[in-house]
Amino acid sequence: MITAACELAIGQGLRIGMPVSKAQAMVPDLRIEAADPAADHQSLERLGLWLLQRIAPIVAVDPPDGVVIDVTGADHLHGGEEALLEMLLGRLTLSGITAHLAIADTWGAAHALARHHRKTKACIALPGSTASVLAPLPLAALRLPPATVAGLLDLGFATIGDLIDTPRAPLTLRFGPDLCRRLDQALGAVGEPIDPLRPEGLIEVRRSFAEPIGAAETIARSITRLVTDLCTALEARGEGARRLDLLCWRVDNRIETVRVGLAVAQRDPKRLTRLLCNKIPSIDPGFGIEIMTLTAALAEPLVPRQATTLLEQAPPDITDLVDMLSNRVGHRAVYRLAPVASDVPERSVTRIGALSPDQGIGWPGHWPRPSRLLPRPEPIDTMALMPDHPPNWISWRGIRYRVVRADGPERIFGEWWKRDAEAKAVRDYFCIEDEAGHRFWIFRAGDGEDATTGSHCWFIHGVFG
Repeated sequence: MITAACELAIGQGLRIGMPVSKAQAMVPDLRIEAADPAADHQSLERLGLWLLQRIAPIVAVDPPDGVVIDVTGADHLHGGEEALLEMLLGRLTLSGITAHLAIADTWGAAHALARHHRKTKACIALPGSTASVLAPLPLAALRLPPATVAGLLDLGFATIGDLIDTPRAPLTLRFGPDLCRRLDQALGAVGEPIDPLRPEGLIEVRRSFAEPIGAAETIARSITRLVTDLCTALEARGEGARRLDLLCWRVDNRIETVRVGLAVAQRDPKRLTRLLCNKIPSIDPGFGIEIMTLTAALAEPLVPRQATTLLEQAPPDITDLVDMLSNRVGHRAVYRLAPVASDVPERSVTRIGALSPDQGIGWPGHWPRPSRLLPRPEPIDTMALMPDHPPNWISWRGIRYRVVRADGPERIFGEWWKRDAEAKAVRDYFCIEDEAGHRFWIFRAGDGEDATTGSHCWFIHGVFG
């Protein structure tokens, strides 16, 4: 039987579950490789461990071809659900992995959408819309045995929507309890706990409570003890934590997760405790928390450093501020700008981590650059004497500015080694100032004479402070 097929084979009419003999009859030169379920499972576990370190604290293998991730409480660190899916899909694609992703309220719904919603490679089911998005999907999306799916098809059921409003007693009597259990798990009526992956050598501490806890003060005291134990274990191994995962197991089998990241490796109990306690308002204890675990999902070697002499002033330590802001608004929102070796303005700057080391490239100083560079050049209306004169006035966003001072042109050529279309491209930049003292950075596409160098249209690219 065919267990997996590439897109080219599927385009030839082959499908998963088809006998190999039939496939060979349809495609005579078909390349066939023996399946290796054990190796596939190991590959899924490696992918799951990678996701555990970078995406969310709860990741589990969903065999034979999937991984389930609980991103509750961790999606904001990646800029939201849409940004998370875009980033994850891009990373997997660059790694050569063909993936379909889905976010939903339940594991069962996400499983069904990822495998049977083929309109897009990534989809998000809005909260509370589980029943409506599952209704048009086939019965196989409920993770039912093939015999159960065949029996339901014989009775006239074709989609999940056909089962939602059907009385449960006859279905349970004929097909057993698994059918209704899978349906309730997908709809969220019955919980489905995830057993998260835990790699070997992971530093983890755990506390169990004789009575479930729920008060914020009690949770804070437990976090303090967990952090102390974790820092002791980290010190024994000479490591510091870069990412911490706090898992709170509730009495109703739900898991509340908290993930905090650190800019540099740390094992300072006070700092780690403060970062975790700031997340207590996001923890819903429900009817009580019976187990709490704290894990150093990402750890790095941390060796003591020699302190500076009395004559040298130590540089200010802003790592605590960076950690606090990154865990509040997401690490993507905390960055600094660094120069890139490029004359094209929009390519000459990039975002790097707030504490990333200098890359050894300086900012160009031969021409002034605006303090605010627009995300993309915006067209403006103007009048100028070509080829080398600045404009007399510009109209931008419906407002007209009369130019009283100008400096330029600064000619910038296209980077022909990147795109053939830039072989003759030219931009002439001007710094202009209006009557009110507003200063703008504008350019003309083209040299003002040869039409092959640009459209000769004018654009605004930046604003001086």
